[in-house]
Amino acid sequence: MDDVQQEVTDIFKRTKALLQGHFILRSGLHSANFFQCAQVCQHMPEVERLGTLLKVKLGALAYSTVLAPAMGGLVIGQEIARQSRCRYVFAEKANDVLVMRRGFTVAPGEKILVVEDVITRGGRAQECLDLIKEMGGEAVGVAVLVDRSQGHVKFGVPIFSLLEMSFPTYAAEQLPPELVALPATKPGS
Repeated sequence: MDDVQQEVTDIFKRTKALLQGHFILRSGLHSANFFQCAQVCQHMPEVERLGTLLKVKLGALAYSTVLAPAMGGLVIGQEIARQSRCRYVFAEKANDVLVMRRGFTVAPGEKILVVEDVITRGGRAQECLDLIKEMGGEAVGVAVLVDRSQGHVKFGVPIFSLLEMSFPTYAAEQLPPELVALPATKPGS
């Protein structure tokens, strides 16, 4: 683990954002570990530091807008936009599908960075990428605090993450005995 990954891990542990137990993820998979980014995102100095570290990872990537999916990506998305001095918009659920509301529009060819807190299968980030394409924009990348996908998620644009942690996930019918023994919680994302 390099220095940045260690610092990010320490921030998550210190703010009690890295949980252990039996969790049902948004994807429907089960895990013994859960990143509750809402815990870290209530501490603005940590949000600013994570944003700074993630922005460094982006290097010279050119974008004029940050798009984040609600709820998970809202805080870190806004922080990346603030530090980048660019426009910030978000997508939110309507009938269990992410949509752009509140008068948000995308200009033809507008370069947009998607920012999310955690990806496992990348469903919400992919929905954002689909929205950008539908609206005529150009997605230039996906930036995340934590990539749980074990490198499996591919978006067709570069992925930038601060931390890649590959905790095992399980289908409901394939739980190991230690998870079966614990009550499952669905902490939300």
